[in-house]
Amino acid sequence: MATKEDYYKILGVSRDASEEEVKKAYRKMAMAYHPDRCPGDPAAEKKFKDASEAYEVLRDAEKRRIYDAYGHEGLDRSGFHGFDNIDDVFMSFGDLLSDFFGAGVFSEFARGGRRVARGQSLRVALEIDLRQAARGVTKTIELTRHERCPSCDGTGGKGGAAPTTCAYCKGTGRVVQSQGWIRMSTVCPRCRGAGEVISNPCDECRGSGLKAARREIAIDIPAGIDDGQQIRLSGEGDHGQDSAPPGDLYVQVHVKEHALFHREGRNLVFEMPVTFTQAALGDEVEVPTIWGKAALKIPAGIQSGTLLRLKGEGMPEVSGGRRGDQAVLVRVETPRKLTAKQKELLREFAETENGKANPEHKSFFDKLKEYFSNEE
Repeated sequence: MATKEDYYKILGVSRDASEEEVKKAYRKMAMAYHPDRCPGDPAAEKKFKDASEAYEVLRDAEKRRIYDAYGHEGLDRSGFHGFDNIDDVFMSFGDLLSDFFGAGVFSEFARGGRRVARGQSLRVALEIDLRQAARGVTKTIELTRHERCPSCDGTGGKGGAAPTTCAYCKGTGRVVQSQGWIRMSTVCPRCRGAGEVISNPCDECRGSGLKAARREIAIDIPAGIDDGQQIRLSGEGDHGQDSAPPGDLYVQVHVKEHALFHREGRNLVFEMPVTFTQAALGDEVEVPTIWGKAALKIPAGIQSGTLLRLKGEGMPEVSGGRRGDQAVLVRVETPRKLTAKQKELLREFAETENGKANPEHKSFFDKLKEYFSNEE
């Protein structure tokens, strides 16, 4: 796979460029390489798409933070995969580009004089638990999307009648208006850029060629996905008019918090209480993991707040590869109620305590003694 070019380099700005500087740089490139200004030029179209993708990242504080820290790989993990084609740019920046160029001027993307009416992309939210996120899961969702009308087969004309050429723009989808020496190309007001009109609309879809349909869609969620990441299902959005390509379906994944495990990237943290005797004498216990159970050795003399590691018991990489680890955070519990016998044994134990048994305790009081001596 080809390595993507640095977004800052694409726009020609420094890494500490302000939001306004980034916008200004993008506007300059959009003006120079917009497809309506460079018709039939694949190189210009690529520069326009790359600049738009760079701007999409650098204008967003969170995306920019991820990109600065982890580069393109970090954006991939967060669910942002850029723009696949030029139509995605216009779906994201249509209003912004209109502001750049002025209403009606270069505001529609056209090929051969015809507006590309790609279907709308759809967005849904999906909740899974941590166990499913670790192993991967297939979820089925229901959604309503616009599909080709079965009555007219998507033509918009009654009985499937084909549309006729618009007489106003002669099929180009655009008209040229002159104001003195200035000539402006605008979208045809009659056919709205389609270049065709429907004389006798279909009763089912009222001439749109599309009709709402309820669909079930299976979504494969990869193992290792994190909360907030999104999955794109290409072509699963609304169908486009006039046989234009469909939009995409974006699935925003929410991973529910787990009762036992706290996630930190690929690693999991499990907080485990141990008794005073376990901490002092050491022990070997069985602890839960997201994958099942694992044996854990508690070394004698362990202190509260110590982290023990279970290698490979964490979350997998979304792209495959090794799993992270599980950290076990030890919390030493002090008993709240003691029997008379336990109190007696602890008093006997206290009489035997010395600096060797509790080096930190001895060091602390030695420092206190030195401090008060200096004060005198």
